[in-house]
Amino acid sequence: MKNRALIAVLVAFVLALPALAQTSSSSQDQSTASQPSQSSTSSSDQSSSSATGKPLQPPAREGFWGRVNPFARKKYVQRQTQPIRDRLNELDELTASNSKMIKDVDTRAQQGIQLASTKANEADQHAMDAGNKAQMAQQTATQANTRIGNVEQVVSNIDQYKPTNQTEIRFRAGQSVLSKNAKSALDDLATPLKDQRGYIIEVQGFSSGQGTTAIAASQKMADSVVRYLVLNHDIPVYRIYVVGMGNAPVQTANANTEDQGKATRRTSGGRVEVSLLKNDLEQLANSGNTAATPQR
Repeated sequence: MKNRALIAVLVAFVLALPALAQTSSSSQDQSTASQPSQSSTSSSDQSSSSATGKPLQPPAREGFWGRVNPFARKKYVQRQTQPIRDRLNELDELTASNSKMIKDVDTRAQQGIQLASTKANEADQHAMDAGNKAQMAQQTATQANTRIGNVEQVVSNIDQYKPTNQTEIRFRAGQSVLSKNAKSALDDLATPLKDQRGYIIEVQGFSSGQGTTAIAASQKMADSVVRYLVLNHDIPVYRIYVVGMGNAPVQTANANTEDQGKATRRTSGGRVEVSLLKNDLEQLANSGNTAATPQR
């Protein structure tokens, strides 16, 4: 009797096990059914904050025997952690890609900054060159204005000659031959005139006596002086003005308008006065050569 009761209990337990397992699985299904809404909500939040927007998969249903079987725990843990590992790998890849992009952007930014700095230096150099050229142009304009002013002054005084040197040649009575001292004095006067401009030579002959005889004698002495200057020093004839004064009265250097009549004297013997007169053309030419010389 007792054996029958024991057998009945075992049979009832065996029959109750599938029902219990079905109840457990149904409860798990209900729990998993309630999880999709939560998982969908959480997955939407994760997708908005995750790198790729791919939600984690819910754990697979193990069933009653899968949860009870101790040999199934390792595979269960692997299946549960695999999505996490995949997500970590995706995040690592995304981080590496972002790092590469940031590095590329930084490299391009550095290149752009260097190029802009180079262009700025070139612009500064061009500005300095332009400033130097402007300064040189200003200096040239100033020199041109100065030279124009000098030219205007020279043109206004082109016929104004100023005596710069004077010598007197003495002759013996009745002679017109130049002595050694006379030639030396003429050499000292004419030698510096080579390649010069803006000068004239005034030759005046004076002789003792009266009338045309004195004038002819003074003209003859003055002609001998002019002949020596033209032949020996290549002085152009058009630069020499000669006149025979004869025994005309000569005004002394200290004579004034009040006693002009008393200060005059007549010539005794024969002599020729040679005067060198210059205007401002030579000075203008020298200033032009100085301005044309490049400054180093």
